[in-house]
Amino acid sequence: MSAKERREQLLAVSRELFGAKGFDGTSIEEIAVRAQVSKPVVYEHFGGKEGIYAVVVDREVEALTRALTSALEAGGHPKILVERTAMALFDYIEANEDGFRVLVRDSPVTQSSGTFSSLIGDVAMQVEHLLGAQFTRRGLDPRYSPVYAQMLVGMVALTGQHWLDQRTASKEEVAAHLVNLAWNGLAGMERAPVLPTRTGVAAGPGTASGAGAGADDDGPRGIDDEPVAGAAGGSAAGSGDGSAAGSGDGSAAGSDERDGKDRERAERDAAKERARAEKDAVREQARLDKEREKAARDAGREREKAEKEAAKEAARLAKDLARTRAGADEPGTTTAAH
Repeated sequence: MSAKERREQLLAVSRELFGAKGFDGTSIEEIAVRAQVSKPVVYEHFGGKEGIYAVVVDREVEALTRALTSALEAGGHPKILVERTAMALFDYIEANEDGFRVLVRDSPVTQSSGTFSSLIGDVAMQVEHLLGAQFTRRGLDPRYSPVYAQMLVGMVALTGQHWLDQRTASKEEVAAHLVNLAWNGLAGMERAPVLPTRTGVAAGPGTASGAGAGADDDGPRGIDDEPVAGAAGGSAAGSGDGSAAGSGDGSAAGSDERDGKDRERAERDAAKERARAEKDAVREQARLDKEREKAARDAGREREKAEKEAAKEAARLAKDLARTRAGADEPGTTTAAH
């Protein structure tokens, strides 16, 4: 086995052990035994466990960065970019399970520092620029694009870590659900989102007629603006003041009606946005297909032109060679030896 082959063998063995046991749980002796060599051979190639671990990590970072960057730089509609990036990660995990375990075991995405978290941060910076342009085009505040970039990339990375150990669905199925959550959430984003529990939907004191009518007229509200079951809001109805109860019920009904209309309007707007985004995706894909076809035709023409030029040059050289030979064969072209 050549030195290069031995080095690759040691790297393959080490990657598997580091993936299974981590850096601290793996020893040089274990690497040597698995590779069927002596410990000095490992030290000769890498200088120690830190050296071989560094090479393994560098290779995995380079491979994963290349896969994710290629997916992002391919261009296309944002929804397609989300799909490509997710599939690039899942393809890498499937083909390099030990390598991905090396990255996330000693440097999980939930840590603020480390190899994998740094890689994810670099990818998020690329996504940030893409989102910023989309936010501006859709009338959203681009200042928040870095936050959304971290959300998207973190969601993809954590899903990848989960899928590494929980293979209950295929990578295509998981990617489809991930794109569904990410894209439909982005397509229906509000320009000025607020927390549902901080909007103050319930009427304040004194807003209804009658003494105490505004005091929790139908209780605290949940995420969907529905009264929370078992809340103390029924106290107004049970106080014996029929006027207050009636006023509270009317206010609640009006509020629910307005909330229902707002939700319906938001759903219609989101549906329109999704439909428009789907059309944009189809148009963008068609444009990319045309560009690829044009590039292929241009490349074909260039090859054909180059082949013709090469053929002409070969013919010219052949003629020159023939003339040279013919001149050499004519009488008087050589000098007599005497």
